[in-house]
Amino acid sequence: MQIEDIKKLIQLLDESNLTELCLEEESYKIKLKKEKEVIRVEKEVSTISAPALTHSNPTPQNSPTQVDTSIEDTDYQIIKAPMVGTFYKSPSPESDPYVTIGDQVKAESIVCILEAMKLFNEIQAEVSGEIIEILVEDGQMVEFGQPLFKVK
Repeated sequence: MQIEDIKKLIQLLDESNLTELCLEEESYKIKLKKEKEVIRVEKEVSTISAPALTHSNPTPQNSPTQVDTSIEDTDYQIIKAPMVGTFYKSPSPESDPYVTIGDQVKAESIVCILEAMKLFNEIQAEVSGEIIEILVEDGQMVEFGQPLFKVK
């Protein structure tokens, strides 16, 4: 493979929605990877005050459309699918899963495999912390950008 061919592959990857491209021939193997976006959500508490009851607005003040007092724990990071594919929690059906709830992961930790076009792509956490939720089922098709794991 010539350097011009590699430059073309890099340009194709850069201009596409793909985050990873692997090409393997008998004499070489090339793996190109874009950095993935990591979204960090911090806890935020907000209150909305309801308008007073009037003849023109007969909605009660405790209506859920008027006041939202629920507080949800959002102090976590999301590991998203970098591509469309089938989610597998382990390298083979007989193997233990890469991660389970409560496991500690580092940025380079493999958390799952996504199969796309008969290629099995190991997905790294790219964040550090504790797996607090697995958002998809083994064998489930996932979309690009779909949340896979919550990490605290």
